[in-house]
Amino acid sequence: MKRVLIISPYFPPVNAADMQRVRMSLPYFKDFGWDAEVVCVDPEYVDIAKDDLLIESVPQATKIHKVQAFNKSWTSKLGLGSIALRSVYFYLKKVNQLLKTGKYDLIYFSTTQFPVCSLGSYWKKRCGIPYVIDMQDPWHSEYYQHKSKGQRPPKYWFSYRLNKYLEPKAVKNSDGLISVSDDYIDDLKKRYPEVSSRPSATITFGAFDADLKIAADYSDTFPPLLKSGFKNVVYVGRGGNDMHKAVTPLFEAFKQALASDGQMFSKLKFYFIGTSYAANGQGIPTLLPLAEQYGIENNVIEITDRISYYHSLVTLQQADALFIPGSDDPKYTASKIYPYLMVNKPLLAIFNKKSSAISILKEYGATHIYNYDDVQKKDLTGFLRSVGDGQLAPPQYNDNAINRYSARQMTLKQCRLFNLVLNAKN
Repeated sequence: MKRVLIISPYFPPVNAADMQRVRMSLPYFKDFGWDAEVVCVDPEYVDIAKDDLLIESVPQATKIHKVQAFNKSWTSKLGLGSIALRSVYFYLKKVNQLLKTGKYDLIYFSTTQFPVCSLGSYWKKRCGIPYVIDMQDPWHSEYYQHKSKGQRPPKYWFSYRLNKYLEPKAVKNSDGLISVSDDYIDDLKKRYPEVSSRPSATITFGAFDADLKIAADYSDTFPPLLKSGFKNVVYVGRGGNDMHKAVTPLFEAFKQALASDGQMFSKLKFYFIGTSYAANGQGIPTLLPLAEQYGIENNVIEITDRISYYHSLVTLQQADALFIPGSDDPKYTASKIYPYLMVNKPLLAIFNKKSSAISILKEYGATHIYNYDDVQKKDLTGFLRSVGDGQLAPPQYNDNAINRYSARQMTLKQCRLFNLVLNAKN
């Protein structure tokens, strides 16, 4: 059995999107010849939401090594609040110790806390151990360079320069790359020809059916968020101005439909839940203001506070229909689509025409999938009318696609990449 050491700063019970690949893969690594251990930051040093139920999906036998992090209350005074920068020193110490006492075949960075990935080249040089980086998002990106200051993330000036410095050090020396998007890997290989011939694979997140049982077992413990007496269309996930192009066609179609048949369409409520990464109570709405521009704010509810993962699943199951808006970034993949597919509810999705999410959803057999450049109002109005009438039947998804995009199959793809990396080193 080969051994992989997984670097994932966020890990259950921390409710962070970038730990989901690791969490959903852990039950299957041994099936494909790999014994996985995880090095994460102790949750007491993490300031984002926790979801204790996430721990139930992690195999009890999994070895989990926890590291400390500098206290954010004083590092933030220096402008260093990210968990990556606060924990990188402790990662260095802990993994040095693990590599001295145990034999590992591979180090696997699966995180969007990218500065910790810069340690890979150090451990490779010191111990000769190969490493793989999982690019769930772009690390260094020019996406916000031409955006206004108000559209840029907090501390963008610093993070842009830090990422531009650290990315080449980590990527050039990596032995393999995994990404949720072909574009991310293509960009890296163009930027760093040194990795053009090294093993790489595009692997989306997978659908993890075990989560549905956990959500069902605890469904009564979550407060209901949807109003009874309405037909509720639900989106759970981040918001942002980059989603306005995808949301605008829906709001335009709804405004027109409401004007033509107020009795029918006034029954619809649109929910956008968990749209901000800010601390609870501090999030700034980004989609409700758009609804206000169209005068439909009475039918749109934005809850910026994030909710737990299983609360999200339960809320999706309680909805009458689901909506997934995509970013205006053509490289945006929306790995969040799988929970929407698992709950088997009528689904509407609007993406950039170049997003890979469109082809995946169509492969499943989803029918109301559009790009925001070409979508017609009549298509959206027809979907909304069917929701209001209660005439939309649950979708019948393609069994081959369900299997192909399962968490087990995604883990198999990761392990195949790991094996290619080892074979290339021998």
